[in-house]
Amino acid sequence: MKKFNWKVVLHLAASVFLIFLAIHYWPGVSEFIKKIFSAASPLLIGFIMAYPLSILMNFYQRHFFPNSKKKVAEKLRKPVSLIGALITIIGIIALILVLIIPQLANCVKLLAAELPAAIDAVIKKLSSFEFVSDDLIASLASIDWKSRIADIAKTLTSGLGDVMNIAVSAVSSVFSVVSNIVIGIIFAIYLLAEKEKLQEQTKRAARHFIPEKMLKKIHHVLSVANGCFHRFIVGQCTEAVILGTLCTIGMLILRLPYAPMIGALMAFTALIPIVGGLIGAGVGAFLILMESPVKALIFLIFVVVLQQLEGNLIYPRVVGSSIGLPGIWVLAAVTIGGGVLGISGMLIGVPLFATGYKLINEQIDNAETEEEKEEKETQTETEKIKQ
Repeated sequence: MKKFNWKVVLHLAASVFLIFLAIHYWPGVSEFIKKIFSAASPLLIGFIMAYPLSILMNFYQRHFFPNSKKKVAEKLRKPVSLIGALITIIGIIALILVLIIPQLANCVKLLAAELPAAIDAVIKKLSSFEFVSDDLIASLASIDWKSRIADIAKTLTSGLGDVMNIAVSAVSSVFSVVSNIVIGIIFAIYLLAEKEKLQEQTKRAARHFIPEKMLKKIHHVLSVANGCFHRFIVGQCTEAVILGTLCTIGMLILRLPYAPMIGALMAFTALIPIVGGLIGAGVGAFLILMESPVKALIFLIFVVVLQQLEGNLIYPRVVGSSIGLPGIWVLAAVTIGGGVLGISGMLIGVPLFATGYKLINEQIDNAETEEEKEEKETQTETEKIKQ
């Protein structure tokens, strides 16, 4: 007869009591959890930043005097790789901002200047339709759209009380976001600088508190997830660079406006699977439409051809085969992830689905293998009995 274990009973009773308290006082518990996540948001941002930075850092470490056995090279390999990864990320962000923001500001100015004339053209077009009443046309034509747009702009820039409140709120929110990002970057640098030490400490703690069998399963799941996320990020970034470069070159050949900006925008939005290219194409077509409707139509035709080339040749080779997820599940991952977490959900949905898809397939393959072994053993025993 087994000895009664009071320790297990006490642990179980404490767990049940804590669950009861959490359910009974759920509003307070949920508010407390929200405060914890809000306070830890800079650390979460840093942890998320550290992952793509670690990919770049590992790349530089593999190419920074990889065969050198000198102590100087071994000591400098890690800090130089970390600095190179940071410079690369900052350079990419700065390049995108330099290419997009100035031309986007010019497009907004052009839109404000051309909008009254466009409205007049729409009113003239409406007057040609018989089902539109003459009173509606007359009322629309009597409005001075240029002055109305100026009044709207004046209203937005006047009213010091409201504007000051909005400005204070905007500045405080921007300061909060910027401070979280800065703290996150610092935390990411610390994580990468002490990566090996933290990994060893985590392994020691896990071996001490988690049973070995469960630890192996957790390690396998994390290994599969790491492989899926790594391949997805590398493949998606490579595909985005290729798409943005081809878009820029094609627009320059066709002499379409805003080629560098729209190319950078297409590369940036292409990081979002499936719908990213459509978003970039829609924004680019709208910007070109302000200058020339014919050029906007040419751009749309060009993007359709480019999307077919990208979807049939580039994406399957660069991304599709690397993550091993069928197209229907990629669409499901983007849809569900976008519905739950927006754009960030679209980005992480695909590698998460790929991880689950691979783990489920492994379980099915293992089960089928075991069934096949059992069938073979049964057949062997049957043959021995017959003999």
